[in-house]
Amino acid sequence: MLTRTIPKSGEKLPVIGLGTWQTFDVGPSPGERKSQKEVLQKFLAAGARVIDSSPMYGRAEQVVGDLLRELGQERTPFLATKVWTTGREAGVEQMRDSLRKLRPGQLDLMQVHNLVDWRTHLPTLREWKAAGRIRYLGVTHYQRGAFDDLEKLIREESLDFVQLPCSIARRDAEQRLLPAAAEHGTAVLVMQPFESGELFRKVKGKSLPPWAADFDCKSWAEFFLKYLLGHPAVTCPIPATSNPRHLEDNLRAGSGRLPGEKTRARMVEYLGL
Repeated sequence: MLTRTIPKSGEKLPVIGLGTWQTFDVGPSPGERKSQKEVLQKFLAAGARVIDSSPMYGRAEQVVGDLLRELGQERTPFLATKVWTTGREAGVEQMRDSLRKLRPGQLDLMQVHNLVDWRTHLPTLREWKAAGRIRYLGVTHYQRGAFDDLEKLIREESLDFVQLPCSIARRDAEQRLLPAAAEHGTAVLVMQPFESGELFRKVKGKSLPPWAADFDCKSWAEFFLKYLLGHPAVTCPIPATSNPRHLEDNLRAGSGRLPGEKTRARMVEYLGL
């Protein structure tokens, strides 16, 4: 799998990650977790590493942590989660709980979820990073109305990561946020790369263009993900799935050639977007 560099450290990450919103919020029985376990097995076997979760995602953190321990792979992935509460003490306790569920000792990335009380939490994240409890810190937001705030933080707060929505259909992050991240050395995780499945509904019955083979693309999932990876500021899209076949399709986008700037424009034009 292709890799991208985390600008602040030089560490390389595989370019396809895994989100867990809704898809990993399942019960405790082996039957309820069967597909999620298979997804994690295939994900790690392919050399992928970035797994993103949040306390907001119900039981997802617990399920990820439990399954990684069952697989004997708790140290393998790059584990990212979030703090999603108000107040310093509540934030500290929530992060401690995430550590207990996912990986006691140290997590790779802690993010302020949707900028909730970020002025309180960012100083705490810096303390935790200095103490070695987390390796990187960042912020997230799912709403494009928050892009001004995200850009300001990227420019002023020396963030390791930012997580934001972007897709071939909604490219507003490319105008200011991705350039700001590139300028300030901030790695970018992309949520909602398929617009919650809406992109697949848009192309239903439509064939891939024959020139998709020029960048080693054989499916619409690859088409959408390779579009994002064609932008050099994008570190890792994190599509969420609990379907092993969908995962395999997503993972294939992380290998082979990627579209350049002119091809990316052609991709948008082909879809009439």
